[in-house]
Amino acid sequence: MKTIKRILKWGFLSILVILIVWFAFAYVTSTNDCEQLGKTQGETMKAVVYCDYGTAEVLKVMDIAKPVPTDNQVLVRVRATSVNPYDWHFIRGTPYIMRLGVGLRKPKDTRLGVDFAGTVEAVGKNVTEFKPGDEVWGGKGGAFAQYVVILPKNLAKKPDNISFEQAGTIQIAGMTALQGLRKYGNIQPGQKVLINGASGGVGTFAVQIAKALGAHVTGVCSGKNSELVKSLGADEVIDYTREDFAKRPERYDVFLDNVPNHPLSECRAVLTPTGKYVMIGGGGPNDNVWIGPFGRIIQMMIQKRFQKAPVTMMMAENDKADMNFLSELMQSGKVKPVIDKTYKLSEVPAAITYLEQGHARGKVAITVD
Repeated sequence: MKTIKRILKWGFLSILVILIVWFAFAYVTSTNDCEQLGKTQGETMKAVVYCDYGTAEVLKVMDIAKPVPTDNQVLVRVRATSVNPYDWHFIRGTPYIMRLGVGLRKPKDTRLGVDFAGTVEAVGKNVTEFKPGDEVWGGKGGAFAQYVVILPKNLAKKPDNISFEQAGTIQIAGMTALQGLRKYGNIQPGQKVLINGASGGVGTFAVQIAKALGAHVTGVCSGKNSELVKSLGADEVIDYTREDFAKRPERYDVFLDNVPNHPLSECRAVLTPTGKYVMIGGGGPNDNVWIGPFGRIIQMMIQKRFQKAPVTMMMAENDKADMNFLSELMQSGKVKPVIDKTYKLSEVPAAITYLEQGHARGKVAITVD
């Protein structure tokens, strides 16, 4: 027995030492390509980059190499993009646990932005779906720039009845709302849907999409945003400054939670026996800096394992069919992106700072000259 204890003790200590050495080595060698970004020949473009973690002040606009499409890619001249909570998590490098994958001391990838809309400038020889001059929208890392190269499967045609600024806000928020309701919530016509955070980026899309799918929609927002949410089609609006949705007698078939500010027990309590709770991942910039929303996610996983709880956490995935479906909804006028403020590419730090305050009505757009 003593021998086994000794083996376990020294085995544990050895693993601990290896982990400490690995962490120290990974931290010291954590670096990025910032020193090389500005040293380029040939055509250049302006892009937002960040070389160190911090607040939005670490962002800067630099002239870097203009991308060249491969035979299977599309080169898009970006006309508009938008900011998301996704961006500030990478800027701050929080929750810290994410740095194990994106860089311990410095960010590995120095580019930011995902959503964009623009005009196709060139296509690779194997691309047949798009041609120069096409107006498109999509999502690609590094979208805070004048150009992006992207695979056709990540692009969709821009509806004629919306602007580039509106189309540049769709990818993350629109796809999150659609997949949260349809894929994870399994929304059906006639069902009652509760959307917490109905006036935000995802929320404004979700209200309209849920109505387009035939649901009875209740939106939760502040009183000053009630009229906006009603104008998007909500059948009922709850002003959270006056009333707590968790204390109401109504029960819902789908609960899309963009602002997870209630205990899971209270969220489950407002569901019907077959209802589904869907939490949008991310959290705010000042949430637990070590694990962020992962504490709630672990709690959800435990509940699902032992109680078969109808709860899930989701992040949007790229899906060509979903992108085309969103384009159809907007072309028909059933969904229209809501823009709160518009900034220039050089003003991305200000846009990020504004979004972090948590009071944006809809999306915050960026125009790219």
